[in-house]
Amino acid sequence: MFHRLRAPVPQVGSSVIFPSGRGTIISRLLTADAGEDKNAKHYTGAGRVFGTGDDLIFPTTSLKNQPGTAASRHSRTRFSSAARAIAVVFFVLVLLVLVVIPAAGEGPGAPAPLPAATPEIVHVGVYVVDFNRFNVEEGTYETNFYLTLSSDTNISLSDLEIMNGQISSMNTITDTPGEKVYRIYAVLTADPDLRRYPFDNHTLPIIIEPKTLTEKDMVFVIDKNNTGLDSEADLPGWELTGSQADVTNKTYVTDEIPYSRAVFSYGIMRDVASTVLKFFLPITLIIVVSLTSLLMKVSSRLGLNASMFLAAVLIHWRIADAIPLVAYATFLDFFMILTYATLVMVLVSGILIVCYSEAKNMVKVEQVDRWSIRIIPAVSISLYFLLFLMLLI
Repeated sequence: MFHRLRAPVPQVGSSVIFPSGRGTIISRLLTADAGEDKNAKHYTGAGRVFGTGDDLIFPTTSLKNQPGTAASRHSRTRFSSAARAIAVVFFVLVLLVLVVIPAAGEGPGAPAPLPAATPEIVHVGVYVVDFNRFNVEEGTYETNFYLTLSSDTNISLSDLEIMNGQISSMNTITDTPGEKVYRIYAVLTADPDLRRYPFDNHTLPIIIEPKTLTEKDMVFVIDKNNTGLDSEADLPGWELTGSQADVTNKTYVTDEIPYSRAVFSYGIMRDVASTVLKFFLPITLIIVVSLTSLLMKVSSRLGLNASMFLAAVLIHWRIADAIPLVAYATFLDFFMILTYATLVMVLVSGILIVCYSEAKNMVKVEQVDRWSIRIIPAVSISLYFLLFLMLLI
């Protein structure tokens, strides 16, 4: 089918459809050829010259999808509408996936989420019956106590361990799924602090910890109703000063989950009467005898002071042998240093008196004797006073 169209009067630069042997040709390269007659215009397009009003014949089908025609614009409009429809459908599907489907999973028939795991709570109680022996040199002590374990799960002593010692013997008193009671005899260790020796005081701990479970799986709580110290408990040579129970944690590797730890602590201090009689009475007698010898002007004074000095060394060696070697000076060490200093001053004054006596220089003998009596006791007593004052601070 063909259409006959009258050639319009185009403007220069406009689009005009021209037929060709193969179809319709669109040309924008229109130029106006003006001859001598300016009213007679010819137009050039697709290699042909047309006049105004010429008939143009071309196939109808060639106009449908040509750019710039109504048919092509209609085709593009339908394509855009289809693309928008596809985009809307895709957006709706995404909303269904993100909103509707998860909401459907939360309905009455959906399975409930698993609850977060909570650690097992274990109530621990320690009631100490007695302490048997405390070896300061080895840092060990013997004790027997009741251990009470209460939990909602079936826990036993095999799930725990005593971190600062070992169990000598154990008897099961109560064995129910929710509660276990044991009578335990154990040899435990302590970390003695001997800076104030022989006026030292120490803490005897009982440390209980799970064998394998961390705080994520097991947590201790102090059972106050089953924790305490028996009124008849004692430790020969020591005085019990009190008890304390706490729950702490312990990490053995960096960034590792810590282990829950129950610590039961019992304070002790050395018996005062025993300390005075065993340690200070002999040394005090030596100091008194040595200072009293300052009143003597005979040569036997020198021998007496030498004997006191040797006795002080032997007593110091005997007392120091009862404690382990430590990297710091104890109170006893400072006390004996002052004792040695006092004895040396008395001994030196005695030597000077003997020397001046042999030289028949009685003036010097009187001077040494007078200044020794005035200075040595005053200096010695003042230093001892300051040392005991530091002990109280």
